[in-house]
Amino acid sequence: MTFPSRIRGGLTRRRFVTGLGAGGLLASLPRTSHAFSSKASSGIIPPMPSDRWDLKIGHTRISLDGKTMHAPTAGGTVPGPILRWKQGDTVSINVTNTLNEPTSIHWHGIRTPSNMDGVPGMSFGGIAPGETFTYRFKLHQSGTYWYHSHSGMQEAMGLYGALVIDPRRPDPNACDRDYVIFLGEWTDVMPDDIVSNLKMQDDYYVFRQRTAASFPKEAREAGSAGAALADRLAWSKMRMAATDIADVSGAIYTYTLNGHAPDMNWSGLFKPGEKVRLRFINGSTMTFFDIRIPGLEMLVVQADGNDIEPVPVDEFRIGVAETYDVIVQPKDERAYAIFAQSEDRTGYARGTLAPREGMIAPLPPMDPRPVRTMVDMGMG
Repeated sequence: MTFPSRIRGGLTRRRFVTGLGAGGLLASLPRTSHAFSSKASSGIIPPMPSDRWDLKIGHTRISLDGKTMHAPTAGGTVPGPILRWKQGDTVSINVTNTLNEPTSIHWHGIRTPSNMDGVPGMSFGGIAPGETFTYRFKLHQSGTYWYHSHSGMQEAMGLYGALVIDPRRPDPNACDRDYVIFLGEWTDVMPDDIVSNLKMQDDYYVFRQRTAASFPKEAREAGSAGAALADRLAWSKMRMAATDIADVSGAIYTYTLNGHAPDMNWSGLFKPGEKVRLRFINGSTMTFFDIRIPGLEMLVVQADGNDIEPVPVDEFRIGVAETYDVIVQPKDERAYAIFAQSEDRTGYARGTLAPREGMIAPLPPMDPRPVRTMVDMGMG
């Protein structure tokens, strides 16, 4: 596969990158209904689309990176099961709530009637404890999307999952293998506590502040101590920090890939020469990720469920709730790291593409901590 370095209209890799946003293997089940178990997420898409699904919402004890929570989950996994549909079909999803509080499922990016959109208070009352609600709507779209709760901050605790909708016509970007890469965050701190702490102090979770020790380096870069001091005073007057990149950082978040912490190393297989489609979904609450696969060029073929003119990149940024489909074609029989570092460089999610089970790819070093400038703030 050949990836051109420049496409029609003069769009280069760099312009594309800078323009981007500022459970276990599922067995084949009957087309009439799908149900799920509480195994770990594999990222493997069900072999056939189905127009009927049964989804149970309940609490599951999840422990990752030493952080344990009785999380609200779909099908007992974080993320929940991958739902595969077919464009043009009318789908029915029976969602049963076994929690002791109301819940809901919102189909993010999907065009539905208002009473099927899954947002309580918008022509929909939510799903009460012990009740089952049947979502039913026709699919006008194809592509990669995701679903999540719109109730009680349940999404921030893991109640979300991937949607894959097959196109009605043959896929122009058909591949030999197809994986969902669902990025998220995991913490045992309750969302209400996080919000409360941020209201009390907006940089509560930002521990990488500029200090006296970093001042000499800033002075050298600014040309003088006076210029560096003036810059610090300007940020102070705005009551802002140049290192406040993300509201919540890796200080409490473990960044996950398909529900796997970095030390768990999610793995997808390939044979050298195969085309592999990776459907990236950012299901995090507030983290932007910068994605790269050292040694592999990525061809971006879809954004937020929409086919685009293919763009070759070495790295791209994915914002909260965005999806990007990329195609890679590993030619060597070695392992490749899928490396997703948080924008503030306080942590990363990782996975591996490998020709054989058990292989682990070396990880690239984290990029330097970003420090905002007044130009970044539109105050050049």
